[in-house]
Amino acid sequence: MTQQPTRICILGGGFGGLYTALRLSQLPWEKSQQPEIILVDRNDRFLFLPLLYELVTGELQTWEIAPPYQELLANTGVRFIQATVTGIDVEARRVQLQDGLELNCDRLVLALGGETPVDKVSGAAEFAIPFHSLSHAYRLEERLRILEESEAEKIRVAVVGGGYSGVEIACKVAERLSERGRVRIVERGDKILGTSGDFNREAARKALDERNIWIDLETEVQSISSDKISLLYKGQVDTIPVNIVLWTVGNSLSPIISALPLKQSQRGKLIITPTLQVIDYPEIFALGDLVDCQDATGEQIANTAQSAFQQADYTAWNIWASLTNRPLLPFRYQHLGEMMTLGTDNATLTGLGLQLDGPLGYLLRRLIYLYRMPTLDHQLKVGFNWIAQPLLDLLAGK
Repeated sequence: MTQQPTRICILGGGFGGLYTALRLSQLPWEKSQQPEIILVDRNDRFLFLPLLYELVTGELQTWEIAPPYQELLANTGVRFIQATVTGIDVEARRVQLQDGLELNCDRLVLALGGETPVDKVSGAAEFAIPFHSLSHAYRLEERLRILEESEAEKIRVAVVGGGYSGVEIACKVAERLSERGRVRIVERGDKILGTSGDFNREAARKALDERNIWIDLETEVQSISSDKISLLYKGQVDTIPVNIVLWTVGNSLSPIISALPLKQSQRGKLIITPTLQVIDYPEIFALGDLVDCQDATGEQIANTAQSAFQQADYTAWNIWASLTNRPLLPFRYQHLGEMMTLGTDNATLTGLGLQLDGPLGYLLRRLIYLYRMPTLDHQLKVGFNWIAQPLLDLLAGK
């Protein structure tokens, strides 16, 4: 009787999940040890999330930042299943999918990411738009298009959250709307970009000022309706007209993960070992937004695309090591700097001894993200388009 190959199931196709799958497919498996690698995601496309903002201004196209999984995984040996996970049995390492399919696996990777909670404020779930997926971007695009085609003199947009995502989307929307736009950032803290350095914060403030974006600090959202937002500032509630509310704050576990009998931190994240294994379940690995991660030095690691990108390498290696009787490696995070888009032709880049903003920062950010795209084939397609498109526009007289 033929022995079934070892099966590795990866749940979630974001930076953590997809890059783990790709790395696993590249490791030097002996023929007798070659595993079956399955990647499960409810969407049919991977999303390069840091470039999602460029869809708002038309700088990039969907295919560039969201290639289909089938295309990315062609010739890798990784099997892709588009399905929603409905249940996980951690004891049996069994995964239930929405269509009734069950997957038993020898190694399980939890990389389902986090969700933006919009149920903390009255009206937010119904009227606010998160900005964390292609569907969110399409929803915003449709709303902007309708407003731009209307006779409204001003288009009012409130962005809830003054972190990276809030600042980046505010700049993009303000540039798109130009003189018609009235964009404001609502931040409950006493400054924008609270976890960032002074250089980024000053560059952001300058970009926001140039685009006439209001910043409401120490302000909380009380409620949202179809055309109004109520803000609390120093005990006073002010209700102002609004056409669009963008919600960029908060991150919580998906109900599927939070219901599991796994240890969670005070922040509501899964606790993992430095080797990225779930506590008490060494055959289960977890990474990305859903984990509370400390690396080998004890440093608390932020839940960013950059950290998930690096965790994927270690996750793949440690799965390979656990199946080939090799020592596992504790995760060591390398801080490679921070990047932030501040409109078209403007971005910041800090790290590795550099502090850049403006067009040069914008160019380097693009090149770094091009390098980090998931496969060489996709890198070449996108890179060629970035070179060719300006030439085609020039020939077309644009």
